[in-house]
Amino acid sequence: MSLQRDPDARGDWLSASQTAQAVANRKLSALDAVEATLKRIAAHDGVLNAFTDVVAERARQRARTIDAALARGDNVGPLAGVPFAVKNLYDITGLPTRAGSKINRDRPPAARDATLITRLEAAGAVLIGALNMGEYAYDFTGENIHDGPSRNPHDPTRMTGGSSGGSGSAVGGGLVPLALGSDTNGSIRVPASFCGVFGLKPTYGRLSRAGSFPFVASLDHLGPFARSVADMALAYDS
Repeated sequence: MSLQRDPDARGDWLSASQTAQAVANRKLSALDAVEATLKRIAAHDGVLNAFTDVVAERARQRARTIDAALARGDNVGPLAGVPFAVKNLYDITGLPTRAGSKINRDRPPAARDATLITRLEAAGAVLIGALNMGEYAYDFTGENIHDGPSRNPHDPTRMTGGSSGGSGSAVGGGLVPLALGSDTNGSIRVPASFCGVFGLKPTYGRLSRAGSFPFVASLDHLGPFARSVADMALAYDS
């Protein structure tokens, strides 16, 4: 059974482009966009199991900052108020970087965000949390023995593909319009295909890997997931 859209939740299922335009034009507040995202995660992630961490208060504070800047007439960037999430091998300030592993939860919390998180937030986006993945990115199915399998949004009895399974599930299930993953040997391309969304493995080195947990440093690529080519381009170029 596929997940259905919730027409009563403000901001749900808007594309990244639509959200950014609505927030920039002050037809939708960034805080409302974040609250709608958190509502949808609470309602549906119990089935999808896409998220391992939700940074709700950080997201709310970031959204309030964006709304205040817009009220002053400032330009907050092309991704104004757009919620996004990242595979849990990206450093997030205050959280240990799991890389899908149990033992990594005992690592010290990251002191700073990964470079791509910083870049997206500088463009106006709002980080919502970290996403499920195959342990150490060595996975093609979206299963994780510690956090459980991420589930396909079109049929939760089926796999998402991996290792960026949480990224594919979160975007395909409408929890966030944008997500970041990594690809060494198909880990963006496989879940994007299985979950019916767009995923990009960029040219090697095109996007910074600073602040990410490596699998094979000479082969790792970081890249975005989105539900449209337009949203993919918006994230990639930001």
